[in-house]
Amino acid sequence: MLLWYPPSWRARYGEEFAELLLADLADRPRCWRRAANLAGTGLRARLADAGLAGHPLDPAAAARASMATAACSAAAFGVFGGALWAQLAIGVQWDVPPQQGITEALGLMSAALALFALLAVLAAAGMLRAVVRMCSQGHGKRLAGPAAMIAVGALVLIVGGRHFANGWPGTGGHLLVHQGLVPGGIAAFGWATTLWVNSYWVHPAALAAFGSGEIAWMVASPAATAVLATGAVRLLRRIELSPAGLRYELWLGRIAAASMLALLAGALRWVTLPALGDQMFHAGLIDVAGLVAVAVAAAAGGQALRRARAVAPMAGGTAG
Repeated sequence: MLLWYPPSWRARYGEEFAELLLADLADRPRCWRRAANLAGTGLRARLADAGLAGHPLDPAAAARASMATAACSAAAFGVFGGALWAQLAIGVQWDVPPQQGITEALGLMSAALALFALLAVLAAAGMLRAVVRMCSQGHGKRLAGPAAMIAVGALVLIVGGRHFANGWPGTGGHLLVHQGLVPGGIAAFGWATTLWVNSYWVHPAALAAFGSGEIAWMVASPAATAVLATGAVRLLRRIELSPAGLRYELWLGRIAAASMLALLAGALRWVTLPALGDQMFHAGLIDVAGLVAVAVAAAAGGQALRRARAVAPMAGGTAG
C-alpha cells in the first residue's frame, strides 16, 4: 500500500501513515474504497514528486522536480521527434515528394528541431554555470554521479552515432542537398541515433537483415539515451539554481515549448496526408506511435514548466 507513494513522501510520512493503515486494516480487513483512495492519492503524490502537480510544502523541491521532468520530456521529444524527421529526410533525399504538404512538414520540423537543439545547448550552458558555482563552494561531490552519467551517455551517442551514420540510407541521393533543407551529415547522425525507433522489432525476418553490429547499436543507443536522460534528471534535482538562473531556464523553456508545438504541427501535417502509394513517404503505425509519444512529451514538458513558473516566486530560486 505504501508503494503507491514516492520514496520522498514515504521518507517523510511513511512511519506515521503505516500505523494509521494498520489500525484501519484491523477494523476493515477488506475495503475497496480504501484501496481506491490509496491508489488515487498515491498517484497524485507521485505527480507532485515529478513536478506535475501541486507541491505546497517545499516550493524549492517542487521547482527542481519540475525542471527535471521538463528535461526528461525534452529528451523523449528529441528522440521521437528526431525519428519522425529522419524518415522524411531520407525520403526527400531520394525522391521528389508527391505532395506539397510533405515538403512543408519537413521544413517546419527541421526548423523546430534546429531551434530545439540550440535551446538545449543554451540551457546546458546555464546549468553548467550553476554546477561550476556549486563546485567552487565545495558541493561538487553530490553532482559527480549525475555528471558522469551524462558524460558516458553523451559519449556513447556521439561516437556510435558518428560511426553508424556512415550507413545512412540517404547516401547516394542528391535531392536533399539541392533543396537545401537539411545538411546530409546532420540527417545521417539524427537517423543513426534514433535507428532503434522502428517497427523491425516486431518483424523478426526483417530485423535479421541487419548486421550484428547494427542490432547491438539498436540496443545500446536507447540505453545510452536513458543513461544521459537519467543523469540530467538527477543533476537537476540536486543542482542549486539562483533566482536569475531559474528565470533564465524558464524563459528558454517557453521558447522550447513553442518549438515542440511547431514540430508536432509539422509531423501531424505529414501523418494526416492521404497516402499516394509512395512508400518513401508513407506514414505507418510506428509513425503514428511516434507522433503520440511526441505529443505526450510536449504535454508533460509544458505542464512541468507551468508548475515550475507557479512555484518559482515561492521558491526564491531553488537554492533556498
